[in-house]
Amino acid sequence: MAMFGALDAATSGLTVSRVWLDAISDNVSNINTVRSTKDEPFRARMVIVSAIQRGEGEAGGARVEAIKDRPGDANIVYDPTHPLADENGNVQNANVDLSVEMTNMIIANRSYQANLRMVEIATDTYRSALQIGKR
Repeated sequence: MAMFGALDAATSGLTVSRVWLDAISDNVSNINTVRSTKDEPFRARMVIVSAIQRGEGEAGGARVEAIKDRPGDANIVYDPTHPLADENGNVQNANVDLSVEMTNMIIANRSYQANLRMVEIATDTYRSALQIGKR
């Protein structure tokens, strides 16, 4: 492992957590998005993550592989008074589940905190090693 491998792994985790939190905030902000049944509904975004391999069997962090739309059917709602309602009075709501998004937000936030703490520990360790060299 490289000298700063722990720092590299933790900062890659911070980046993944930040992207994940951005996707969650986008999903939550669009939870009440309504569209016509003729248009594509807002679909919640999912962050796909993969491991970074440093050497043979040695993980070196994580990276965002892709951001994809969550599959599934749109939520068709009968609301004939809505200006976007079709001839049957239906509109589409976003396929965002608030309980899933809030759970993901807690996990992503804890991941961010853990990686940030790892950066702090690695930085302190490297500083201590430099102080030993000065003596």
